[in-house]
Amino acid sequence: MATIAAAPPYTDVRPQAVDNSVWSWLTTVDHKRIGALYLVSALFFFIVGGLEAAVMRAQLMRPNGTVVSAEMFSQLFTMHGTTMVFLAIMPLSAAFFNFLIPLQIGARDVAFPRLNAFSYWVYVLGGLFISFPILFGLAPDGGWFGYAPLSTKAYSPQINMDFWVLGLQILGISSLAAAFNFITTVINMREPGMSMMRMPIFTWMSFVVQFLVALAFPVITVALVFLQFDRFFGTNFYTIAKGADPLLWQHLFWVFGHPEVYILILPAFGLVSEVLPTFSRKPLFGYPVMVYSGILIGFLGFGVWAHHMFSVGMGPIADAVFSLTTMLIAIPTGVKIFNWIATLWGGQIRFTVAMKFGVALVGMFTMGGISGVMHSSPPADLQQTDTYFVVAHFHYVLFGGSMFGLFAGLYYYFPKFTGRFLSEKIGEWHFWLTLLGMNLTFFPMHFSGLLGMPRRVYQYDAGQGLELFNMMSTMGTLVLMFGTLFLVINLFKSWKGGEPASSNPWGAATLEWTIPSPPPDYNFAELPQVKSRYPLWNMKGGEKLVHETTYAEEKGRHIPTAKELGIVMPNPSIWPLVCAFGLIVMFSGLLFMDTKLMVAIATMLTGSAIWIGSLYKWLLTPLEDHH
Repeated sequence: MATIAAAPPYTDVRPQAVDNSVWSWLTTVDHKRIGALYLVSALFFFIVGGLEAAVMRAQLMRPNGTVVSAEMFSQLFTMHGTTMVFLAIMPLSAAFFNFLIPLQIGARDVAFPRLNAFSYWVYVLGGLFISFPILFGLAPDGGWFGYAPLSTKAYSPQINMDFWVLGLQILGISSLAAAFNFITTVINMREPGMSMMRMPIFTWMSFVVQFLVALAFPVITVALVFLQFDRFFGTNFYTIAKGADPLLWQHLFWVFGHPEVYILILPAFGLVSEVLPTFSRKPLFGYPVMVYSGILIGFLGFGVWAHHMFSVGMGPIADAVFSLTTMLIAIPTGVKIFNWIATLWGGQIRFTVAMKFGVALVGMFTMGGISGVMHSSPPADLQQTDTYFVVAHFHYVLFGGSMFGLFAGLYYYFPKFTGRFLSEKIGEWHFWLTLLGMNLTFFPMHFSGLLGMPRRVYQYDAGQGLELFNMMSTMGTLVLMFGTLFLVINLFKSWKGGEPASSNPWGAATLEWTIPSPPPDYNFAELPQVKSRYPLWNMKGGEKLVHETTYAEEKGRHIPTAKELGIVMPNPSIWPLVCAFGLIVMFSGLLFMDTKLMVAIATMLTGSAIWIGSLYKWLLTPLEDHH
């Protein structure tokens, strides 16, 4: 076991003067600023997705509800799932990828800073593209899974699903750009002493996720291109009467969809694996096994997709194979649960808000995992599929798992992001209301599902025993909204007025805690030399990982700029934003294919010109100014 040293003393320093103009944010290529942009944008979409869910729960609070029409309910249902998966949880994870990975591996930036900015702008513009139509009653309405042929022109003739088909392709471009960037960053930009088995566990889990994105998103891109051609150009990829396979969409979507679950959960696992050791004052139990189990989850995640399809009649052999792989993937997941418990066992535990969210993830994800293993049995799944039992299962996994882990990471790393603590007192309200609200919302859904309540229905009749459970779920949603309100208050209050934080306020072990909070634009004045997995806990007397004098430890001195230190940093650039805008305009032209062909062609040509012109300027503009 590692010898744990005390946290290094904090010396007050004046931070660098920071340019906070709107232009500086529009042109930034600093990975930390892009992380902050992801964080704010994703939290906004998280609130939007929560409000969509609240309206649905208001509709279902009583039998035969009349709060919204069937058409609006379908739009809310589709956009809630799409928003939470693609616009909230994934980008919240991306916020931590961006901010932390270079700091944890001892790098000054990501491998491709401008591609990083491009990825963000494509995400936020794509998110607005797919979200705005709901204000006009034109939002996607075919479910967040978009099952074809129901999403083809024959059954969804309006423009609604066009926004979904195009929007997801736009968001896929963002995700793939980020994945290639971070794979390259982790492989090539680790400081010399940072071997793969010395990387922090969050970086490891994020690294696995980038490969999942790179392998899974092309599959849904193929599915979406087929659907796009069916809708816009009259092809017959999903036209059953013309000989198409009715299960083609399902196979393509779930080959993407199940790895997507691990894309959503593994970053949260990584964050919790940083939080629990710090607040237990113990190294993570079984680090190598945690790494290998994460890799195995990623590998097996591509072999379980058809457990979503046990009810379609694949036959006993396919059912048996996918049943077995679904049971197998529970093993590396269970390994993580037991290793977290072993990390806590005998530790000097401090129950900060971050720690509470981390421990809550262990409990909530275990509950979701148990109901998930239940679905590995085809006879059981046949009864539970398309009922609220499944809704309960994946919300325990994705809210009790992904979101709890991200909340833990937010409270843990906020001091590093901003140099200020989030309020623990307000955070307590956020935690307990969120924990109570989540269980009150989703636990009753197990029972309403077992009683036969179907998913995706906007009304149900009285007298089926569903009234109490739906009322409880709606009340739980109200509690969740109050909990989220406390988070928003905490963020606004603490961003500028929170208690100042030192470079390592929690006494953590990894490299990001060796530099000031918030970090300077160049991260490390001199690149550190790591000799162990927990460098701050394994330092010998007098040893220093970074040259603190370079950060002006003397009280009152400023932190020097990159120019003063002779460090060359990437230039800000507007071209990633312009390039992303051109991409959105180009895709938007397809919306007019059926009604105004010349407008469609003109819009696509305009978007292409903007995209190609800005890409040309991007490639010709030097990344750095060498003095």
